[in-house]
Amino acid sequence: MNLFIFFCIFVQFSIIQVRTDECELTSNDADVQLTTKTFLQSRQFCSETRFPSRNTRQIIISGRLVDYTARCKRGISQADIEIIHGQSGFHPICRELHHPNSRGFYNLSTVIVTPFTGQLYIRVTSPGYETVLKRVPISLSSQRKRKTIFLQLKLAMVRSEAQMEQQQDQQTQRMNSIVDTLMSQMTIEEKIGQLNLVTVGFDVTGPIVSENVDENIRQGRIGGVFNTFTPKGVRPLQELAMNHTRLKIPLIFGYDVIHGHRTIFPISLGMSTTWDMAVIETSARIAAQEATADGLNWVFSPMVDIARDARWGRISEGAGEDPWLGSQIAAAMVRGYQGSDLSSSNTVIACLKHFALYGGAEAGRDYNTVDMSRITMYNYFLPPYHAAVEAGAGSVMTSFNEIDSIPASGNRWLLQDLLRDQWKFNGFVVTDYTAINEMIEHGVGNLQEVSARALNAGVDMDMVGEGFLTTLLKSVQEGKVTEQTINQACRRILEAKYKLGLFDDPYRYCDDSRPGTDIFTNENRLAARDFARRSFVLLKTDRKTLPLARSNSTIALIGPLADDRRNLLGSWSAAGNWNQSVSVREGIINLVGNKNQVLFAKGSNLIEDTYMLQQLNAHGGEIVIDTQSAQQMIDEAVGIASKSDVVVAVVGESQGMTGEAASRVDIGLPECQKRLLQALFNTGKPVVIVLMNGRPMTLTWEHEHAAAILETWFAGTEAGNAIAEVLFGLYNPAGKLTTTFPRHVGQIPLYYNHKQTGRPFNATQFTDKYKSRYLDIPNDPLYPFGHGFSYTTFEFGTISGDKSELRGDSDRLTVRVPISNRGAYGGEEVVQLYISDPAASVTRAVRELKNFKKIYLRAQQTDEVTFVVTTNDLKFYNTNLDYVWEEGDFIIHIGPDSVNTQSIRVKWLK
Repeated sequence: MNLFIFFCIFVQFSIIQVRTDECELTSNDADVQLTTKTFLQSRQFCSETRFPSRNTRQIIISGRLVDYTARCKRGISQADIEIIHGQSGFHPICRELHHPNSRGFYNLSTVIVTPFTGQLYIRVTSPGYETVLKRVPISLSSQRKRKTIFLQLKLAMVRSEAQMEQQQDQQTQRMNSIVDTLMSQMTIEEKIGQLNLVTVGFDVTGPIVSENVDENIRQGRIGGVFNTFTPKGVRPLQELAMNHTRLKIPLIFGYDVIHGHRTIFPISLGMSTTWDMAVIETSARIAAQEATADGLNWVFSPMVDIARDARWGRISEGAGEDPWLGSQIAAAMVRGYQGSDLSSSNTVIACLKHFALYGGAEAGRDYNTVDMSRITMYNYFLPPYHAAVEAGAGSVMTSFNEIDSIPASGNRWLLQDLLRDQWKFNGFVVTDYTAINEMIEHGVGNLQEVSARALNAGVDMDMVGEGFLTTLLKSVQEGKVTEQTINQACRRILEAKYKLGLFDDPYRYCDDSRPGTDIFTNENRLAARDFARRSFVLLKTDRKTLPLARSNSTIALIGPLADDRRNLLGSWSAAGNWNQSVSVREGIINLVGNKNQVLFAKGSNLIEDTYMLQQLNAHGGEIVIDTQSAQQMIDEAVGIASKSDVVVAVVGESQGMTGEAASRVDIGLPECQKRLLQALFNTGKPVVIVLMNGRPMTLTWEHEHAAAILETWFAGTEAGNAIAEVLFGLYNPAGKLTTTFPRHVGQIPLYYNHKQTGRPFNATQFTDKYKSRYLDIPNDPLYPFGHGFSYTTFEFGTISGDKSELRGDSDRLTVRVPISNRGAYGGEEVVQLYISDPAASVTRAVRELKNFKKIYLRAQQTDEVTFVVTTNDLKFYNTNLDYVWEEGDFIIHIGPDSVNTQSIRVKWLK
C-alpha cells in the first residue's frame, strides 16, 4: 500500500513538473504555404465530397485553443477551426469547419481514404490573433491498425501586434480618463494620503507600528495597507475606504510573500539552487494564487540583491552571487507573480527589492554602508534589477543603504536618471519600512527635509514612516516640493490600482470561497515537496553511503533539527504555519518506518550561546534548552549510533539566525552541534550530515569527517518528506550552488567571478611569497559556485566549437559537448557555460556565467549539449558605462561547476 501511495505521489510530482513546461506557442509549420488566397480558391466542404465507402478511416482531433499571452490559462472561444484536405503542392480539396466551446475546447472529426497520400491541415483564425496553420501527422501504421484514429492537439495562439497595441491603447486611454477625472476632484491632502502606506494586522516587521488607521482611512489619508490578509481582515478596511471616504478610492493590500504564502517553499536561496526557471516561475504563480485568495494584491518580492558576503543574513532571501543567473530568476519571479493580466483576480503586483545594492553592505552587517564604483554596479549588481524591470515589475522598493553617499530613498540619480530615464520603468516606487525617517540618522536632514528629498528623488509611497503625510503640505507651501511632483506620485499609485482592477471591483480579492479551494491544497503541497527536492545540493558524497537502504537497516536519526518543525519554514515565511510542516523524523517514518528501524536522539541543543539565545527568543525564536545536560544528550546519541548501520545528523541554524537583521561573524555550526558531531564521528559509523541553514557556511572540518553532506536549506512546509525521498534515493539530488562556500570566514567576500590581480597565486607554486594569497589557508573555496554532486556520475566529453574565428554581430559560435551518465542511477546535470575575456579595455572577471542547460540522462545514456554564443554574451559596461563588446580572444568554458571546466579559445573580430 505504501509503495502504491508513493507511486501516485511520484506521478503527481511528474505531472506538476510537466505543467511548468506545457505552455508552448504553436508555430506554423515552416514548409506549409497554404495562404488565405490559395485556400479561397476552394470553398467546398468535405461533407459535400463523395468518399468511397470502403477503406475509410475516421480522424477525431480533440484539444483546447488557448491564449499564449495568458500563459495558456485562458481559452479562446471565438475562432474558426478548419480541417483542410490537401494534395501535393498544398492544393486544397475540401474543408471541415468547427468552433471551440466557451472555454476553448474543441472536438473535430473528418474522414480520410486509405492509403492516405494527401495532406491534412488544421487552420485556426480568431479575431486579433495570428493565424495558425499546422500539418496533422498521420502515420501509416495507424492507418492500417485502426478504423478510428484519435489525436490530441493543444493550440496556443498569440495576439497580433496590431491587436495588442490597439488593446493597450484602449486600456491606457480608459485608465487616463479615470485617473484624470479622479485627480481633478482630489484635494492636495487626499493626493498626499495616497502616498501613505501603513501597517496594521498580523505581523510587525519594523521598529514602529501605524496608529489611528481607521480614522486616517476615513479621512482619505491612506493609500495602502500591509501586514493585513484574509478576506475577513481585508474587507472591513476596504469597506472603510469605499463607504466612508469622499472619493471612494480603494486601498491596495501588500505583504511579504517571499517564498510562498500559506504553502511555504524553500527559501529563495534554495529555490535558486534548482537552476530551473520553470519551477521558480511556478512557485511564484502558486504564491500569487494563494495570496490573492487571502485578500492580497501586492507582494514585496522578488528580492534580487546580489550578495557576495555570507555573513549578511539576507543572503537567504536572494538568488546568490551571479548577475546573469540572478537576472533569469528575477524575470521568472515577476512573470509568475504578475502573469499576463494584472486585473485577473489571481495575479499580484510584484515589487522588486531592494533598490539598490543592498547586498553589498560593508562587513556583511545589515543596513550598513555600501560603497562601490559605478562600473561595478553596472556589471555585477544592477543587472537583476534591470531584468525585473524589463519583465514588467509593477513596483520597486528602495533599499536602506546609501549610494554615492546619498541614501537610496533620496537618490535622484538612482530613482529618476537610472530607473525611469534609462530603464523606462513606469510603475511606482515605495520605500522600505521607515526608510525615509532613517535618512535623518544618515545625516541628511530633518523629517521634513528628507521627506521632500525622497519625493523629489522619485519615491511615490512612504512605508509606515508618515513623513509624506505629516510634512509634504508644508513643503509645498514653502516651495520645497511642487504640487506637480505630488500629482505625479499620486497618479502612479492610482494607475497601479486601476491595473489591478480595483476601480472596477474593489472587493475582487475578498472572495470568501477562495481560501478553501486555493490555499494550502494537496496540489500545492505536492509542488512544495517537489520544489524542495530539486533545491537540495549534495555537497559531499563518498559514493557508497547515499542513497540509504530502504529496508532491513537500522538508522540513527540524531540532531536538534531532526524532529523540529519550528525552523523548517525559514525566515520571511509569510502566513505559513510551522505546525503544519513535516519534520525529518516524520518524513522518514512516513516513507520507510515499517521497513527500517529508526532510532532517534536529539543529541544537542540547537544553540547554547546565551547572548544569541536571548536575541533569538526575543523575536519569536522559541528555542528551549533541553532539561538534560549536554553530555547526557551526547551519550544518548552515541548509544543509538553504536546500534545503527548509519547515522543521519540533522544540524544547522535556527530560522532566526538568517534573514533580516541576522548577520553573523561566525558562519559555522554552533559549538554544541560540533561537539555532537565529533562524538558521532568517533563511533566509526558513517555519518550523513543533513544541513538546514540560510547562508553558505564554513564546513571544512565537517567535510573532512562526514561520509556525505546534503544541503537542504530551510525547505518549507514539505521539508521532511522531501528530505526523506532524497536520502533514500527516490529522487536523485541535482541542485547546484548559487553562492560560494568559503573554507573560513576570513576569506569573505568570496565569489567565483572575481577579478584577476597583477600577482595571481598559482597553487602549484606553493612557496611563492609575493603573490595574492593567504599564509594559513588556500585561496580557493570549500565548495565553488555551481557545485553539486549526484548519486550518479556524469562524464563530460571533449568540447568543440564550429569556428575558431568569427566576425561581427551577426556571427554565431556553436559549442557542443557530449555528456554521459556513467552511473547506475538516472539523474539531472546542470551543464554550465562560462566566458573569459583575457584582454579588454577594463579588467574583467576571471570568468562569467553566460548560459546553462539542465538535462536528464538515464543510466549509461549519452547526449550532446549544444550552446549558441553571440556577441551579446561578450558585452560588458566600459569606463563610459557603454554596454559594448570588444574584439579579441575569448575563452569558452564548459563544466559541471565554475571550477572544473574545459575550454576552447576563439577569436572574435569586429
